[in-house]
Amino acid sequence: MEYWNPRMERIPADELRDLQYKLLKTLVYKLYNFSPFYRRRLKKSGVSPDDIHSLKDTSTLPFTQKTDLRDNYPDKIFCVSQSDVARYHVSSGTTGKPTVVGYTEHDLNLWTESLARSLTACGLGRGDIMQVSYGYGLFTGGLGLHYGAERIGASVLPMSTGNTERQVELMRDMKVTAISCTPSYLLHIAETGEKMGINIKDDTDLKTGILGAEPWSERMRDRIEEELGIDAYDIYGTSELSGPMFTECQEKNGAHVWGDQMLIEIIDPASGEVLENEEDGELVVTTLQKEALPLLRYRTGDLTKIYDEVCACGRTHPRMARIKGRTDDMLIIRGINVFPSQVEHVLMSIDDVGNHFQIVVDRKEMLDNMLVMVEVNENAFSDKINDLMLLKDRVGNKLRTVLNISAEVELIEPGTLPRFEGKAKRVIDRRTL
Repeated sequence: MEYWNPRMERIPADELRDLQYKLLKTLVYKLYNFSPFYRRRLKKSGVSPDDIHSLKDTSTLPFTQKTDLRDNYPDKIFCVSQSDVARYHVSSGTTGKPTVVGYTEHDLNLWTESLARSLTACGLGRGDIMQVSYGYGLFTGGLGLHYGAERIGASVLPMSTGNTERQVELMRDMKVTAISCTPSYLLHIAETGEKMGINIKDDTDLKTGILGAEPWSERMRDRIEEELGIDAYDIYGTSELSGPMFTECQEKNGAHVWGDQMLIEIIDPASGEVLENEEDGELVVTTLQKEALPLLRYRTGDLTKIYDEVCACGRTHPRMARIKGRTDDMLIIRGINVFPSQVEHVLMSIDDVGNHFQIVVDRKEMLDNMLVMVEVNENAFSDKINDLMLLKDRVGNKLRTVLNISAEVELIEPGTLPRFEGKAKRVIDRRTL
């Protein structure tokens, strides 16, 4: 088992908690005394640095949300002067203002250190060639993994997104061993390769995928690993926290969250109450060492759970389960909560359907209606109407069993649905109030 920073990655749990407490106490002191935004927020909550006596007191601190960053656009929450900011990243703003994140040189080093640990945990290192197919520029994905891969001694092929045929050619010609991108884009790359006569499994040296930026299921992992002949690892991060930071290790049993950098909690998204470990809820993160834009109890909107027992790999830091969905992309269909990841899990368990699907939600005669469009595998596509009807019924029955609601199913020809270079757009909601 390889480690990037063995002392820190295997730090005894009690020592890690002591370190987190000291870092939290220091953070609250700095925010209370040097950040007008957080000083107001802490005073409103009736909390001062002197009230933090243990990690349990974290629950008394106020939350920070994405709206706070947007309301203070572009940099009113920053805790350093402009001259100390080494880099800016800006997230795409689907509603209202985008969010601007600043980094000092120290922050960038922390980010790179986090990814060096994470990529090493995935078995990568010197001698690997990493194709970075996340977007570069204002998006955090590309540059984060670029510097993390370089830190561990890997060679980097900075492809960014797009020009998919070129992605396939260079993957083969440069003998790429690892790729980082969204899972849906990797499937698109593989599909494009097949059209070019290049089979990723047989004709390239690819062995590892670092995949994230969109929810994906264990069933999707199974398909990717089987069809492409690689090990696929989940990676987590948000633009506000520092982009991609935490991956699974080779045990593939939750992403390791480096506790010396981030303090994580799980809360009930409705009440804000802190939940026990291994209970599903919303991930809340406190950045313990960031300088430019420290975040206190940041509500990510991502739904997951925490495991805190020592991993079989020997790393002692807490792990977070695969993201189940988001509080803001959860669909409520006739009073039932439905996540796109649940639909994906069902579809990927049925051999005869393909890897691409889309959910369309509409309202007919005042009732919600959900349509699931899914491509059929080439080898399963049949001219016999009866065969397709049986498959359609099988998909519909399994969706109803898992989701507890009925959904219309439309089977469509391979290659019909749109492909995405970045995050896949799985849901079209046409309902109007």
